[in-house]
Amino acid sequence: MTQLSRRERARRWHDRFLVEERHLEPAARRRFYATAATMIAVGLVLFVALLVGVVTGSGLASFDAPVEDWVDDRRTPDTTAFMAVLAFVFGPVALPVIVLAVVVVWGLTAKHLWRPLLLAAGMLTGVALALIIAPIVQHPRPPVAEMLLGPDHTFSFPSGHVLGAADFFLLLAFLLASRRSRTWFTVLAVTVAIVMVVAQAAGRIYLGYHYVSDTAASVALSLVIVGAVIAIDTHRTVRAPGEPLESRTITGDA
Repeated sequence: MTQLSRRERARRWHDRFLVEERHLEPAARRRFYATAATMIAVGLVLFVALLVGVVTGSGLASFDAPVEDWVDDRRTPDTTAFMAVLAFVFGPVALPVIVLAVVVVWGLTAKHLWRPLLLAAGMLTGVALALIIAPIVQHPRPPVAEMLLGPDHTFSFPSGHVLGAADFFLLLAFLLASRRSRTWFTVLAVTVAIVMVVAQAAGRIYLGYHYVSDTAASVALSLVIVGAVIAIDTHRTVRAPGEPLESRTITGDA
């Protein structure tokens, strides 16, 4: 009886945290893997190119100062207020609270915790990468005189604000759209994610805290993270029609 009870507890834990399996045609599974591989490859190539450009002052990094000057000349009070709100919402204080709230509410209301856990893991990965890369590259921010919300003497490459926003919206778009299998919903989710990421990137440049190369590098890193999540999720959850679900196998053993 004790052994059966332990197996039953293990099965319940497994079903709650790790299952969320679904049946898809092999072609659909291949498309997910192809999308993941493309995002990872594009993200890595773009990030390396940007890193080399920042270190050598070439490539896209050569546009950093001209873009900064162009944006500075077009500042207005209303735009500054809007960008300041974006900076707060996706900053190191508010964004973790928002992510935690989404993960907790989603976890309490969902049948399985797999997707909320993936979202949390992807966000934490982005934070870790930003904290590791910035002090290694040591790319200085724009001049303090250009910063509209007070001085920031930390390093600039990559932008933690943009990386956090990109991870949050792109991961959320995938984790929601991949289960609905509705073209209109996928287009809407991806469009909203792109608009929010672009707005946040523009905001960091506008407020004088990052160069265009910093924000582009953050998007590149986010593509790698999201691509990895897509691959992991596909491997873990997608089963071919007729293939038994792993949760049923464990239930049978119990």
